[in-house]
Amino acid sequence: MNHWALRDHQLILHPFTRYRRELFNIPIVRGEGALLYADDGTTYVDAIASWWVNLHGHAHPYMGARIKEQLDVLEHVIFSGFTHPPAIALAEQLLRMLGLPYEQLFYSDNGSTAVEVAIKMSIQYWKNCGEDRYKLIAFNNSYHGDTFGAMAVSERDVFTEAFHQHLFEVDFIPYPTSENLEDVKYRLEDLVSRGNIAAFIFEPLIQGAGGMRMTKAAWLDELMLICRKYQVLTIADEVMTGFFKTGTCFATDQLKIKPDFVCLSKALTGGYLPLGVTAFTDAIARSFHSEDVHHTFYHGHSFTANPLACTAALASLELIEREKTYAKTLQISAWHQRAMEEFKAYPMLQEVRSMGLILAMDVQTSYQDYFYNNPIREVLYREFLKRGVLLRPLGNVVYVLPPACITEQQLKGVYDIMHEVFEQLNELKHG
Repeated sequence: MNHWALRDHQLILHPFTRYRRELFNIPIVRGEGALLYADDGTTYVDAIASWWVNLHGHAHPYMGARIKEQLDVLEHVIFSGFTHPPAIALAEQLLRMLGLPYEQLFYSDNGSTAVEVAIKMSIQYWKNCGEDRYKLIAFNNSYHGDTFGAMAVSERDVFTEAFHQHLFEVDFIPYPTSENLEDVKYRLEDLVSRGNIAAFIFEPLIQGAGGMRMTKAAWLDELMLICRKYQVLTIADEVMTGFFKTGTCFATDQLKIKPDFVCLSKALTGGYLPLGVTAFTDAIARSFHSEDVHHTFYHGHSFTANPLACTAALASLELIEREKTYAKTLQISAWHQRAMEEFKAYPMLQEVRSMGLILAMDVQTSYQDYFYNNPIREVLYREFLKRGVLLRPLGNVVYVLPPACITEQQLKGVYDIMHEVFEQLNELKHG
């Protein structure tokens, strides 16, 4: 064991990582494209875009140059009473990309805070309008972040168990499938017709941390129509799905009915710096445009609209055009589609599915619990790492979500290693 790993083990508590005396984190000292380099010389293919954030690859020279350029001009300034060109330029660009009905946005620090902003604004919107609507609706199995509001609208499970008594009440409905769609619609209409629902929050098309579960845009449109009928606000959490994960720049591009809020983060800055954005409609904005002090949105962060983060986001959006990122994601999607048919041949793999940059499959196991105490997750994670691939299963769900810069050869190598591991598991099962 090297000194970096030992010092890390002694000093740092890592996210979603159960403490184990014998388990040490891998020190990464360099990145390039889709590759990560450990201090012992081991190379890893980053097949999950470092938790879905890295869009153009690690250490992209253009991203670095643009951030360094901004660093020499302005590193940060308070965003209450002040503004700066990168924040304005980014807002113009994002609102143009999102299109109508989005007219304004609010900057925050990450995905959880982008969701917090949408939740708080949706509740205060009704307060500003003179109505007492305070409850929210969310899907079962959802994940919206780890701050308290975001936890409240997420699945109540082992991740939130210690805080359940502190979370506000939320009505949960099943995730829509072909089998339960009519029941979901009935349940939703029953809830929203009661008159106390402020908003319905959802991850459009794909539930990320919930196991890469996929649904159809048309089904979400039907649910959105019900919300619109009863004037319930809708919040699309695009923190994971934004920037080509689902085959279009935003998952909401595939919806006919546009939500009132869109939350963005993760790949927003290409994976370089933390930044959150909550975009909303003109109707929402106007409820806060008032001389009445009680209508003010009293929310903020010390690093709101940090110029370096805004510049990173602008540089990432520029690279999307310059490097034809959309075409790259279509190619990766086609590779996933071909690979999907091969993985379907394994009896142990269930619900092999693909959408945009995402290929996912469930590994059959005797454990019913999807979450991290499912032992198959640890086995798979270590076997992939031993072969030089960073894949971080969600319980028994194995997924590939690479940066758009990954080459065909690199991705084929990832598929090959997955086949090797699945063959090994198959032999152990039948040996």
